[in-house]
Amino acid sequence: MPIKIYKPTSAGRRNSSVDAFDDITKTEPEKSLIVFRKKHSGRNNQGKITTRHQGGGAKQYYRLVDFRQDKFDMPAKVNAIEYDPNRGARIALVEYTDGEKRYVLAPIGFAPGIEFVSSKSKIEIKVGNRMPLEYIPVGIMVYNIELTPGKGGEIVRSAGAGAQIVALEGDHATVKMPSGEIRKILKNCLASVGQVSNPDHMHVRWGKAGRMRHKGKRPEVRGKAMNPIDHPHGGGEGNQPIGLKHPKTPWGKPALGVKTRKKKSSDKLIIQRRK
Repeated sequence: MPIKIYKPTSAGRRNSSVDAFDDITKTEPEKSLIVFRKKHSGRNNQGKITTRHQGGGAKQYYRLVDFRQDKFDMPAKVNAIEYDPNRGARIALVEYTDGEKRYVLAPIGFAPGIEFVSSKSKIEIKVGNRMPLEYIPVGIMVYNIELTPGKGGEIVRSAGAGAQIVALEGDHATVKMPSGEIRKILKNCLASVGQVSNPDHMHVRWGKAGRMRHKGKRPEVRGKAMNPIDHPHGGGEGNQPIGLKHPKTPWGKPALGVKTRKKKSSDKLIIQRRK
């Protein structure tokens, strides 16, 4: 999907680009598959801000995307490719042979009329087909991968993402993630063949603050620009260094480059960290 670049007719247009939306075949969502998405502006259930710089933004309906695809051995046909405001990837409106309609993540190459199937047994290696990792040959690109069998796809779901199966040994498949991390995943976890659609999403240049406000992002102020009472980096006459061994958050915790991943039982399945 190409990126559309406008002539620099104004300061906001000069460094901005937009999705071309050439792959979209249907503009209105399926009414039975949407729910209203309430905005929380970064606040928790006590009304306290837990994530700063959030608020406003365009109203959105949440599309009920089926990440499990648990109608096994029943062919589905793609009716349309749609835009989803909640993710960078495109979604496909599909209809099963029993008449049920669902949204699924659209891979590269999906178009109206294409048929695919989800199964727990070995089926054809074809874009969109979903099966356990143990039946997918080494070197094939996959997306929407489960980490717990039956729970539904949890990883490799963003625009343009694709993981590669490196090896199959014992109870696990070795998968190279889009980040470069190499990890083991239970071989009976399901994955879809292909690569997530809209790979050019990462190249969109938003160009101006107003477009970020439409996304629900509010302005961020540098700590250096604040007073000492407001931030550990604040204060000083003119442009001063932060005066610390390392950057801090407004609450004094280490920031920038600090490892935040908590120790998990699944860490032992990671063979090589991302670089």
